[in-house]
Amino acid sequence: MKRLPIGIQTFRQIIEGDYTYVDKTGMAYDLITSYKYAFLSRPRRFGKSLFLDTLHNIFEGHKELFEGLAIYDQWDWSQSYPVIRISWAGDFSTLESTQQAAFEMLELNQKRLGIVCTPTDSPAGCFRKLIIEAYEKYQTPVVVLVDEYDKPILDNITSAKRALENRDFLRSFYVMLKESDAYIRFAFLTGISKFSKANIFSGLNNLEDISLVKRFGNICGYTQQDLETVFAEHLEGADMKRVQEWYNGYNFLGDALYNPFDILKFIRNDLTFDNYWWESGNPYFLIEMLKQRPYNLPELENITVGKEILNTFEVENLKLEVLLFQSGYLTIDRVEELPIGGFEYKLKVPNMEVQLSLNNLFLEYLTNEANNRTKLAIYRALQSGDMAGFEETIKSLFAAIPYHNYVKNTIGDYEGYYASVLYAYLAASGLKIVAEDVTNEGRIDLTILMGQRAYILEFKVGEGDPLGQIKEKNYAQKYRADYDEIYLIGITFDPSKRNIKAFEWEIQANP
Repeated sequence: MKRLPIGIQTFRQIIEGDYTYVDKTGMAYDLITSYKYAFLSRPRRFGKSLFLDTLHNIFEGHKELFEGLAIYDQWDWSQSYPVIRISWAGDFSTLESTQQAAFEMLELNQKRLGIVCTPTDSPAGCFRKLIIEAYEKYQTPVVVLVDEYDKPILDNITSAKRALENRDFLRSFYVMLKESDAYIRFAFLTGISKFSKANIFSGLNNLEDISLVKRFGNICGYTQQDLETVFAEHLEGADMKRVQEWYNGYNFLGDALYNPFDILKFIRNDLTFDNYWWESGNPYFLIEMLKQRPYNLPELENITVGKEILNTFEVENLKLEVLLFQSGYLTIDRVEELPIGGFEYKLKVPNMEVQLSLNNLFLEYLTNEANNRTKLAIYRALQSGDMAGFEETIKSLFAAIPYHNYVKNTIGDYEGYYASVLYAYLAASGLKIVAEDVTNEGRIDLTILMGQRAYILEFKVGEGDPLGQIKEKNYAQKYRADYDEIYLIGITFDPSKRNIKAFEWEIQANP
C-alpha cells in the first residue's frame, strides 16, 4: 500500500517516494497548451501548491517523473524552460517586511537559475530583471509560477491599513508580468481570494480566471472516483456514505470534491471522523466581520449571488458572503442561467465538517460558548417530538447568554439575532436544516428534517403571530407528501427580557 503524502507539496518527492498521487497532469496539459496567463482561486489546503510544483517539473522537462501519467505521451519533453517560482512566505506585518520577503524570494530564484541580477532598490524592478536575464541566459521564454499571490494581504485582513499597503505593493510587483510579456512563455497565479484586475492586476488584461471554468473544476481536490480507485485500499472498511456527508460537497462547476487534507488525515487517523481541515486554519477573521454589522446566519444558507460578487474581493468593502465562498466555508450548490443573460449562483455549506465547525464558531461569538449539553438536549427533544423539552431548552439557552452581550447595542431587538443563535445550535448539532425555506407562499424561517418528522419554525420579535403565519401561508404543504408528522412552531421573543415570550405549536399528522 502506498504511503500518504500528508504535508508533501513536492511532486518529485511524491513520485520518487512512491506516495499516493491523484493524476492531475491531463488538466495541466490542457492548461499550459491553452493559456498564457491564468489565475486559479481555491480554498486553503486544496492542493494548489502541489499542482504548481507539478507544472514546474513539466516545464523543466523532467520526463522520467511522469511515466504512466496522462501527460507523458502528449508533452514535448525535448524543450525545457527556466521557471521562476514566487511562493510568499515570511513576515508581512509591515510594508518593509513584505518588501524584504520579496527580495529574499527573488534571491532564491537567482541562485537556482544561476543568475546574478544587477542591484536595485525595488522588488518589482528586481522581478523584471530576473525575467529578462533568465530569458537571455537560457535563450527561451520564461515560466512564472506564483503560489498564494494574496498572502501578504490576507495575513492582514483585520487591519485595512496594512492590507491596503501590501495590496498596492503587490500591484506594482505583478504589473511586471505585463511589462515582461515578450519574455514569458506561461504565467500561472494561485491564491484564495480573487481581487479585481483594477486593484491587483492593473493592466494585465490578458490574465484569464479559470476558477469557475468547468473543464478545470476538478483541477484541485479529490473526486468520489479518486476515493474509490486511488484510495480504495486505504479506505477499506470506512463508512463511505458518512465520509461523503462529512467531507464531500465542494463544487467549482466540476464534480463534487473532497478537500485532500481531510481525506489524508482521515485515513492517517484510522478512519476517525474529525474537523481536520477546519482545525488546520484560523477562521477568526469571520468573527471580526460579524462584529461590523449584524448578520442573520440562516440567510447565509440561502445566498444567491452573481458571478461578479464571487469574483470581487475588496479590502475597503469586505463582504461576508464573498469571504465565506472564497475561503471554502460556502460552496456552489447550483447555477441558474438568467433570461436576461448571465448566471446566478446558489451557495451552500459544503459538508458536515464545515457545518459543525462554522456554527460552533458562530456560537462562541453569539453566546460566548458552544454548550454540548444544550445541543444534545435540543437533539433529543426533537428526536422524540418533546415540544415542552424543546421550549425549556431554548429558554435556558437564552437565559444563559451573558448580559454584556447586549450592552451598548440593539442586538436584542434584532430578529436575526435570535434566529441566528437557534440556527447555530441546531446546525452545530448535525441536524438537517433548511434555512429561509422557500415555498410558493413565502419563506419559512427554519425547517428541521429529522426522520419522518418535519419541524417548521417561524420567529417574531416583540409582537406578531408566527404560528398563525405558518398556517395562513400553508407552509406545511411542501412537506406533507414526504413526512408522517409535521410540527408547526411559532416563537415570539421579548427584546426586553432577551428570551421567549410565547411558544406555540401544533402537530399535523398525515392520515
